[in-house]
Amino acid sequence: MTEVETPNVRAPEPVTVSVVRIKHLRGQKGDAVTVVIKAEFGDKVLGESQKIDSTGETSTDINFNPILNCAYNDGQALDEIAHKPVVLTLIEVLPKEKRQKEEKTHLLGQCTVDLLPLVRGETKACYTLPINPTPGSPLESLHVDCPRPEVEVNITVQVPLLVDKNLKDGNLMKITMENLLSPPESWTLSGIQYYYAAALPIPITEEREVPIVFANGQLKPGSDKELPNKQKKWCKPGSAQGLSVFIPDSFVVSEPIEDEDGDYRNKEDREFRHCAEMEKNHVSWITERRCFLDSSAAKNFQDEIAKNRLWPVEVMRLPVQASGGKGKKEDENGIYFHGIAFVNLAPLLYPGVKKIRGAYKVWPYSDHILYEKTKRKGGMSEEASKIAMNILHHNSASPAPKKSGKEPEKKDVKKGASQLVKSDTGSELDGQPPVNVEGQMYVEAKSFVILEIVLDRPLIPKRQPEELARKVSEYIPPRPLFPKRTDGAKRAVENYHEQISNVADLILDEFRELFGDDAAGELTSKEAMETNRQKLIYELNSSGKYFAFKEQLKHSVVKIVREKYLKTTIFDDRQELQTFLSELYVYLVDQMHLALGNALEVGDQSPVPKPVTESAQLKHFAREAEMGDNFELAARYYQERIAKEKKNADNWYDYGVFNLYINEVTKAEECFKECISIKQNHLNGILMHGVVCSLLDRKDEAETFFEAATNINPKCIKSWTMLGLFYDSIGNDIRAEMAYMEANKLNHSEAAATAKALKAESKETPELVPQFLEDKKIRDSEALDDGEVSFPKEDPKSPSPDRTPLTSAKSERTADKPESDEVNSLGASVSVSRTHSQQRIGNQQVTPQTTHNIKAIPSRDPTPLPACSIYMHTIEWLLESKAVQFAERALAHEILLPRTAHSTTAIEYQIALARLNLQKHKFREAEVCLKKALELEQQNPDGWSLMGHLKYLTGDTEAARECFERTISFIGEALDMHSIYIRLASIYLSEQKFQNAKNIFLMACRKSPSCVSWLGVGIACYRLNELTEAEDALSEANILNNSDAEVWGYLSLVCLKSARHLEAEQTYKYAMKLNLQDTDLLAEIHKLQKQVGFGNPQF
Repeated sequence: MTEVETPNVRAPEPVTVSVVRIKHLRGQKGDAVTVVIKAEFGDKVLGESQKIDSTGETSTDINFNPILNCAYNDGQALDEIAHKPVVLTLIEVLPKEKRQKEEKTHLLGQCTVDLLPLVRGETKACYTLPINPTPGSPLESLHVDCPRPEVEVNITVQVPLLVDKNLKDGNLMKITMENLLSPPESWTLSGIQYYYAAALPIPITEEREVPIVFANGQLKPGSDKELPNKQKKWCKPGSAQGLSVFIPDSFVVSEPIEDEDGDYRNKEDREFRHCAEMEKNHVSWITERRCFLDSSAAKNFQDEIAKNRLWPVEVMRLPVQASGGKGKKEDENGIYFHGIAFVNLAPLLYPGVKKIRGAYKVWPYSDHILYEKTKRKGGMSEEASKIAMNILHHNSASPAPKKSGKEPEKKDVKKGASQLVKSDTGSELDGQPPVNVEGQMYVEAKSFVILEIVLDRPLIPKRQPEELARKVSEYIPPRPLFPKRTDGAKRAVENYHEQISNVADLILDEFRELFGDDAAGELTSKEAMETNRQKLIYELNSSGKYFAFKEQLKHSVVKIVREKYLKTTIFDDRQELQTFLSELYVYLVDQMHLALGNALEVGDQSPVPKPVTESAQLKHFAREAEMGDNFELAARYYQERIAKEKKNADNWYDYGVFNLYINEVTKAEECFKECISIKQNHLNGILMHGVVCSLLDRKDEAETFFEAATNINPKCIKSWTMLGLFYDSIGNDIRAEMAYMEANKLNHSEAAATAKALKAESKETPELVPQFLEDKKIRDSEALDDGEVSFPKEDPKSPSPDRTPLTSAKSERTADKPESDEVNSLGASVSVSRTHSQQRIGNQQVTPQTTHNIKAIPSRDPTPLPACSIYMHTIEWLLESKAVQFAERALAHEILLPRTAHSTTAIEYQIALARLNLQKHKFREAEVCLKKALELEQQNPDGWSLMGHLKYLTGDTEAARECFERTISFIGEALDMHSIYIRLASIYLSEQKFQNAKNIFLMACRKSPSCVSWLGVGIACYRLNELTEAEDALSEANILNNSDAEVWGYLSLVCLKSARHLEAEQTYKYAMKLNLQDTDLLAEIHKLQKQVGFGNPQF
């Protein structure tokens, strides 16, 4: 028979808890004390030690080694070890008195041993724990100066507990239930007292979830304030009492409200939070529950969060179990004030996030809202209440609250369950859920619980910057900063030339030192020259410099022999050696003459002229060609920039943006690759390469580049917003939320830093502020004398002035125009501060007081708001980069943000949308957006300029001219004034308003000269018969671009009218050679040539 294979089940692993020694222990009779140590784990008694005699002055060695045997076939045993301590109880044994049969015992103190290091894979941990006195122990009355009793404990295990791969890949979760704040008003400290419990489901294994229950919540008054660093309690302390219920070295660390993840974290909620924490009653748990999740449970937990990010936390009030009597059993598991909080666990799926903490609103519990929010069909209140009662009854540290009276508000509440009332507006058939009357009190009181969840390892690991940099380098290898050094024949010859030049310089120095600088001019005969040469040779030989020069040349000659002639071995034939030396000598002499000819060239070399056009000018010319849809010329300018500076990453980036604009995606990708290979941390290049990869549906590669951008500059709002927009495009809502949250945080930090800088700048000029306040005071007093009120009034029907963090700060200036017109920029900031303080006074509903009393109230600085949202911050760059799809997504997010209809942000949104539609050539949609923007603000130069471009592109030149004329009449300038000047002047040319055209073209030349602008000046001057000015302007245009056929054509016309035969013919030849396409101009040239009788070689 074949043997049946049995699964390999690991035997229980013994955990040894070794009590090593006790220090400074005292008993009822003094320093000498006899104790017995009892070790417990949960409900199990691990053992008791022998009687131990100890004195308070010295330490006493103990050999007590209780063993805890646990099976580790799954993660449940590790979970038990994680959240339960080993309780060591020290029992004093008193000596027998006369006629006493048994020895008396008395509890001295306890301590708890944490087994968590074993769950983390360690095999040994050592502790020195304080012995906490139990109630009535003599250790309570120790003097402050006396040393505290301590016990040294070691926990050991032979083999690490985490040996199975499933357990190694698990995770440890710490859940801390802190407080329930702002409870219902009916919860009072007088009358019948209750226990308060909270519970939430956690998948300890893959098969099932278990309710994690926090049972021992206690109602405390507002005057009983919690310490800033509160020590956490054991969730299941077992038999621990007094201070032993606290976990050693485990504290709640408070964080700023703005860094929390839950509800009530806005600026306007802080006053309510402060009142709830400092003044109102609260339920305190301060309890930590540790949960060990094996790999399958951790994966299940992650999948559940991905399916539904909200996690239920049920809150309930439990009655105190009666100590006796039969008629009270129906109340033992009764649940009152059943509420539920929904914790958003989505941040735990952010890469690298291990912790969430926040305040979460409590709602009335119902199965309907539970299913609606979490898709769970039922709660766990019944099971949780049983577990809570079991914990409370087995925990000696949980004395039952005392009954001190009746609770009058509970008369109408049925015992044993939360009070539920059917809805009056419908029946159960209509799907109306029952109303939880008690739970509704949570909403009325704005109750919330503070909860913290911490993981040992993040559910989604975050890629490190080094890994991202390596991935980027794999996709796009970096270019070497310097060319590789080559040691070939060419390099050997170049080295020989360098050495010849150096030796020649040294010999010249020797010659000048011997004969002076003018010696060469005094030589009149060959004999004198020969005499000087011999003197020089003699000096070189006698001083040893000749041999030094020869040694200097020796190494370069050896290189030529090896690299050029490939001679590396000894010659066997002497004749062959002589032949080679002769050949080498001739070659070296020839190369010497070449080197000396280059080094000792006589005569001044003509300096290399500086380039007429710089890189920035070429970029400007390319943008100008783009505006005229001359993409071939624009591409030539971009390529010329690259030819001038191949190692400039910005040149490649701009060319890539241009190719993306003309839908050459493959070329754009190559340009961005070249940009990144030159400069690995080029932020815009990395972002745009991610955009291109997203367009080509290479999602993994795109994610790598977007994430790399956030690591290159973690403080960049644009990088995080682009990462969020990418995650939006692939449907990853959780990571998109994470990216937007980080971008918003940076946006607010930037606004706060800007406000701080402005405030510091205003303090540097304090003399301006008193003068402003004095002037304002005079105007206010004059208004009061006239019976007017100087304080800004608020419409009671209007909504509250609270705004979202993404509301543009410019909307404030638009809304407060009457006041801001009176003051300068410094005064405007002071005015805003006054308005905020007055709003606070109005909200407090104080009694009318004099103006003097109102001024005495300290005003709070206004909260700095970002100038624009994260989307508007990114849209401008996206439009410039021609990333149309991402710009559309950003605008879609922007329109969803709350704002007033006439805010500055609404105007900017409409203008940005119009620019996007113009890039897509959707002129009708762009016109609708521009009309909306101009209705909101009639004096917006960008709106009128874009409307002019729109009319120009659609052929309505008259309307375009009106829009452009209005734009240049404004005090403020539009976004791109050069294109406005060029198009308006071209319209004037077509309408034969040559003087106007000349003036506008000259304005364009002053701001940013180009071939087009100077050509326009030349045409206008020619039509005005100002030939000299026309020739000068056309010459400037020709210098900037000598391949423009139209420039050569008009130069030919000027030369024809100036009767310059040769120049007229030459300029005409260049115009024809460059393929002049303007038929009207060609006809005009031919007509004038026939009139004057020259200028055309074909005549």
